[in-house]
This record gives sequence, structure tokens and C-alpha cells, in this order.
Amino acid sequence: MATDDDNVNGGLAGAVSEVSERASVLIREEIELAKAEISEKVSKLIRGTVVGLAAGIFVVVGLLFLLHAAAWGVYTAFFDEVYLGYLVVAGVLFLLAALAGWLAARAVKAGSPPAPKMAIAEAKLIKETISSPSAAAEAERADADRIRAERLR
Repeated sequence: MATDDDNVNGGLAGAVSEVSERASVLIREEIELAKAEISEKVSKLIRGTVVGLAAGIFVVVGLLFLLHAAAWGVYTAFFDEVYLGYLVVAGVLFLLAALAGWLAARAVKAGSPPAPKMAIAEAKLIKETISSPSAAAEAERADADRIRAERLR
């Protein structure tokens, strides 16, 4: 005959098993939802990137037409030969390129070498503290004094 203890233990084991199975199913469903969500977002990102690249190409082609029009405008305003208008526009573009290159070189010089100077100095200080027995003792005393001062507050 089954006793109440057997029913409780069997019922408890069954309940734990059922909870475990449901948790496993829930986790699998959450993983599937995450996969679907990520694939949807990735496809939107790809679509946005392609449209952005197309926009960039249109801007570059538009800039070329604008520069072409500027060269013809310079030609009709100042010169008798078409090539002189194109030379003026090309000269302006080269001056802008030189200015941008100079600014880029200054920015690179200001940022190089990319060494963490403060972290290196701190590491040297720690090394000196560890290698020097008297400095280590002083550091321990300073820590102990700081802790005592904090306790007294």
C-alpha cells in the first residue's frame, strides 16, 4: 500500500520533473526568440547599410557634377579656354586636400604613440613599492592609519 509519504515524495518528484521540463522548454523558446530577433535586426542593418552605400554613391556622383559645373562656371566667367576652368577647380581641390592632410598629420602626431603613460607610471610605482621592503612597510602603515582614521569618524 502507498502511504502519504510516498504520494508526497512521488508528487514532489513529479512536480520537480515537470518544472524542470517546462523550464527547459521555456529556455529553448527564449533562445529561438532571440535568434529570430537577431536575424530580423541583422537583415534591417544590412538593408540600411546597402541603402546608405547607395546614398553615398549618389552624393559622390552629384559632387562630381557640381565640380564639373563649377569648372564650366569659372571658364565662362574668367577664361577663354575650358581647360583653365578645370585647372582652377582642380587647384582648389588640391589645396583643400593639402589642408586636410596637414590637419590629419597634426592629429596623428598628437595621438602617437598610443602608450598608456599614466598606467605605466602607476605600474612602476607599484613595482618600486613591492620591491622596496621599507616602502612596503610604510605603505602598510599608511593603509592601517587610513583604516583607523575611517573607523574613528
